[in-house]
Amino acid sequence: MIIRPAASEDAAALVEILNEIISAGGTTAIERPLSRSEFGAHYLHGDRFLACYVAVEPSRREPTGFQALERHPDLPENWADIGTFARMRPKIKGVGTALFSETRKRARELGLAAINAAIRADNTGGLAYYEKMGFTTYKTLRAIPLNDGTPIDRILKRYDVA
Repeated sequence: MIIRPAASEDAAALVEILNEIISAGGTTAIERPLSRSEFGAHYLHGDRFLACYVAVEPSRREPTGFQALERHPDLPENWADIGTFARMRPKIKGVGTALFSETRKRARELGLAAINAAIRADNTGGLAYYEKMGFTTYKTLRAIPLNDGTPIDRILKRYDVA
């Protein structure tokens, strides 16, 4: 697995990965597909952008997932919010673990104190992934409504960088 910083040339492949996950439903708080320009502004170069890494499977030479760090107005200044997205088909093991290794290094370089992960309570895979990476639950936001009004809890997990 090759892990490298994401570039603007990756936007089309990465937004395809994200939009497939959004369309499948049930795992991300993002509920409507993003355009390539919206994706770039959010994950590659926007005001809140801190870092974005892409995983590339060498035999396929195409992105298999990405992980981003960004500032969030509800978090302390020395914290970042994380988002992790991996291709659904074909699913390739180890993408998230490989991505977090680089993301964690970058968080240290940026002098961050902690990384926040906000995970839907019904996203059992996401909850398990972040726990495996060393995140611990510190808060639950109750009954946050989806666009259709369905209330879903959000579990907030933190990873202490230092």
